[in-house]
Amino acid sequence: MLVLGIESSCDETAAAVVRDGRELLSSEIFSQIDLHRPFGGVVPELASREHLARIGPIVDAALEQAAVDAHAVDAVAVTQGPGLIGSLMVGVSFAKAFAFGLGIPFIGVNHIEGHVYSVVFENPPIEFPALALIVSGGHTNIFHMPAEGLYKVVSRTRDDAAGEAFDKVAKMLGLGYPGGPAIERVARDGDPTAVKFTLPKISDGRPDFSFSGLKTAVVRYIKEHSIVPAENADEPSQEIRDLAASFQATVVRSLVGTMRKIAFESRPKTLIVAGGVACNLALRHAVETAAQELGVPVYFPSRHLSTDNAAMIAAAGYAHLKRGEASDLSMGGDITLRLQNIDRDEAGLAKGRVRYRL
Repeated sequence: MLVLGIESSCDETAAAVVRDGRELLSSEIFSQIDLHRPFGGVVPELASREHLARIGPIVDAALEQAAVDAHAVDAVAVTQGPGLIGSLMVGVSFAKAFAFGLGIPFIGVNHIEGHVYSVVFENPPIEFPALALIVSGGHTNIFHMPAEGLYKVVSRTRDDAAGEAFDKVAKMLGLGYPGGPAIERVARDGDPTAVKFTLPKISDGRPDFSFSGLKTAVVRYIKEHSIVPAENADEPSQEIRDLAASFQATVVRSLVGTMRKIAFESRPKTLIVAGGVACNLALRHAVETAAQELGVPVYFPSRHLSTDNAAMIAAAGYAHLKRGEASDLSMGGDITLRLQNIDRDEAGLAKGRVRYRL
């Protein structure tokens, strides 16, 4: 089965063609980073306008790269949410029109579930139960997956997502946008032990994340030490390099420590780390070390598939279609879309399949 995937939840316009959920025939991505860089973040109105201009050519390019005609496509999968509503609606409207015109199935995909499926192209099949850390600019969650298509949120961020914290700290330090790659770059020449940041503690004892306190600690450190933002992001001071390295190390320690604790309790057969922050090499190395301690494999997507892309949406859509699940053409974009927790019986077996809470 050939599935055309479409992704437009934020600032990447993407299309991909995937065969049988695992064979990537094409993946086209147009990034809007240069458009939004002067503003230090994504401007929603500009993003939706750019999606509108780019989506047709991007889909055409994906079909051409895959060497398939539009009539050869068996189904269309598109990101339904969460994301920016204007951006989402461009992709959803295009996908619905494409599916309606060809008379083929149409499926709305949760963007976070898409990130889970970003690992299927370059790794062995996922063994269940699995534990997935999805960490990006908008999301930081850990999901327990007892079987394919079943999800239980076991950890979430209480405030900022990890990627958002990277962006904000990078802006404070004058390192530019996007913040994740910028901080990782300068942190390579910094001392991760130079600044002692403490990990946040959740008062109710849940294994959740919180990065707003860490961000505040960085602000306080900058003021107390009179650190001036870098005038040239490519040549920051050693003080900024050390601060960036210490901040990055603390984020990684929080992410991996929480995942490691949950994994020791739930004993998954596969670990998954995906999302834009999964590109971070310090995070990858720390998770690999934890996976070795646990004795389980860890799957990462390639860097190309870590950031927002349509291949992961096509793969997730294929999994839904394989179970006979499709969407109605009345479906719209949903900025609050979540993967809803599954109910479990006393034996720990899933009672119901994942549902999208609207």
